[in-house]
Amino acid sequence: MKSQERISFYNQISGNKIKSFFLIIIIFAVLIALSYVIGLIYSQYFFIILIFGIIISILYVLISYYNSDKIALASVNAREVSYNEARQLHNSVEGLCLASGLPKPRIYVMPGEQINAFASGRNPEHSVVCVTEGALKKLSKQELEGVIAHELSHIANYDIRFMTLAAVMVGMIAIISQIFLRSMWFSSGRDRDKNNAVLIIIGIVLAILAPIVVQLVQLTISRKREYAADASSVKFTRSPTGLISALRKIRGDKTELKVSGALAPLFMSDIKRRDLSELFATHPSIEKRIEILERM
Repeated sequence: MKSQERISFYNQISGNKIKSFFLIIIIFAVLIALSYVIGLIYSQYFFIILIFGIIISILYVLISYYNSDKIALASVNAREVSYNEARQLHNSVEGLCLASGLPKPRIYVMPGEQINAFASGRNPEHSVVCVTEGALKKLSKQELEGVIAHELSHIANYDIRFMTLAAVMVGMIAIISQIFLRSMWFSSGRDRDKNNAVLIIIGIVLAILAPIVVQLVQLTISRKREYAADASSVKFTRSPTGLISALRKIRGDKTELKVSGALAPLFMSDIKRRDLSELFATHPSIEKRIEILERM
């Protein structure tokens, strides 16, 4: 039996970043196509309402983006820990920041027996790393460093900014689709007859399918960023051993985190231990992540 080909973490990082940008282009193309078809069907009045709705959506997302760390930390009841409270955690973060060239983020611990962690913040200068109490109890020093390096990779790769861009466009598509579909109910038959029936059918199909398609694309982007963060973790620690061992412990950990599902993409692994098709998951399967890491 042939041995599996080795994977360069540099190629893994760049490859997943390229795929992520390609997927963003797909979301943008769907947004343009949907807007164009609806523009052919409706008058200028519809677009005034549409633009107003989009502006409100963008403002909401931007406010959330600039306060993402505060919102996330408050949602999980996390508390900032001092050096004296968690010396090993602080030492691990400081060492990895030196290796990666990142400024040291603020360090938090959240309640929960599950092994998990997340990073948040709009840029490296305004970032936080939060680990669960379970991670501190159950992981060795090397395993904890692998997990922290993964989270620091999200900060270094500006993943919060990237995922916010995807969320803005997905949100805009959802708003456009809803406004268009609702307008079908309120417009009179006379108004509809003035438009091309084929265009209306195309518009309805796009308005129904577009939000579903871009949601799936958004989940795919989230999974690609996880693969890139795993590879960057190997780059920072110069070894996949710690992260592989931590992922194996996570796979065997049957506890669940009682936090909002909206925060699920932030965490290192799925907060719910359930068998989902990867198509609908925010994270790749742990088995696939381990398989790729073992080839680095």
